[in-house]
Amino acid sequence: MTRVDQHPDGTATAANGPRRRTVLLTGLAGAGAGVVTGAGAAVARERATPAPDLRLERARASARPFRGEHQAGILEAPPPYAAFVALDLHAGADRDAVRRLLTVWTDDIERLTAGRGPLTDLEPELAAVPASLTVTVGVGPRVVALAGAERPAWLAPLPAFPQIDRLLAEWSGGDLLLQICAESPTTVSHAQRRLTAGVADLAAVRWVQRGFREPFEGPGVPMRNLLGQVDGTVQPDVTGLDADLLWVGDDGPAWLHGGSSVVVRRIGMRLDAWDRVDRLSRENAIGRRLDTGAPVTGGRVDTPADLEATDELGFHVVDDAAHLRRAHAAAPHERFLRRPYSYDDGVGAETHVGLVFVAYQADPVRQFVPVQRRLAEMDLLNLWTVPVGSAVFAVLPGARSGEVLGQAMFA
Repeated sequence: MTRVDQHPDGTATAANGPRRRTVLLTGLAGAGAGVVTGAGAAVARERATPAPDLRLERARASARPFRGEHQAGILEAPPPYAAFVALDLHAGADRDAVRRLLTVWTDDIERLTAGRGPLTDLEPELAAVPASLTVTVGVGPRVVALAGAERPAWLAPLPAFPQIDRLLAEWSGGDLLLQICAESPTTVSHAQRRLTAGVADLAAVRWVQRGFREPFEGPGVPMRNLLGQVDGTVQPDVTGLDADLLWVGDDGPAWLHGGSSVVVRRIGMRLDAWDRVDRLSRENAIGRRLDTGAPVTGGRVDTPADLEATDELGFHVVDDAAHLRRAHAAAPHERFLRRPYSYDDGVGAETHVGLVFVAYQADPVRQFVPVQRRLAEMDLLNLWTVPVGSAVFAVLPGARSGEVLGQAMFA
């Protein structure tokens, strides 16, 4: 039997009616909350452990070896992003300062290329994605002199090319060079920051040139520069018959055996003027078809140009002043390894876009200068390009196990 309670206003309710329902509903709500809470916890756990990002895993796994006979960043296919950093030693630097700097860089570069932050890295998470990072170190004549080593005769600024050069100090020279390349711009930026900050008490940054290449190029495909031209089409076989064109051998200083040299030329492009040129004239200036990169005499991008071919009027099909003809090696040794990058600073003068032309060779005076001299004398591309920076560095041999970069300089 249900008990009835009398209220002061005369109404009556069943004591175990609504109140019982309230209790039951409260209990059910609590039970429901428990169910929701359990499901929410499962969702939270699922969100806390997301599925692995395979792209990131591949980038973390793509670490280049640091130690070996040669430095990395020369023979490898150039990745899409790069920074070229020149530094000057502080006034009063001595042999010990050079040794300390190269010791710091050896340790820091080995860690960074392995996906580990340097000892002083406050953001080691940024170093966890090596993304095929390579760091290549070059030295200028002052460094060699302070170390007390023999200076190769070619380790000096290139001779002047007054017909074309408009060189600026802000893009030229330097005591040291860092070439930093990777498949991630974040990786490049972090490595640049750590390597320059790590030696701030020994050297100061002189200039930085950041470059890029098309990230969707396939292996072995030459890059296309901002003129639309397929660039770096003719390369020596530096892993085979032409290896002596790249690496310093017995005819160079002993401390540089297994090293190389690098020329860095910053070439501005007058794209506004180039935009006013028709396609046929562009191909005539280059000597190559714009769509395929093949010579205008036919074939594919890797087909040698027929420099003797003439048209129905008797003129050379490849114009006498075409870039291809003027850059063509007149002797077997006039060849070098090209690793160019485009740049676009987006500010400044007409030449705020262009090419960071990077050339590796055993002897730039013997191999690079004759070609550059012909280009300066007569090259149709000079109408739309202007060199604004130039620097030459000796590229140190690789550091073997237990060695410091440049160790042989101090022998």
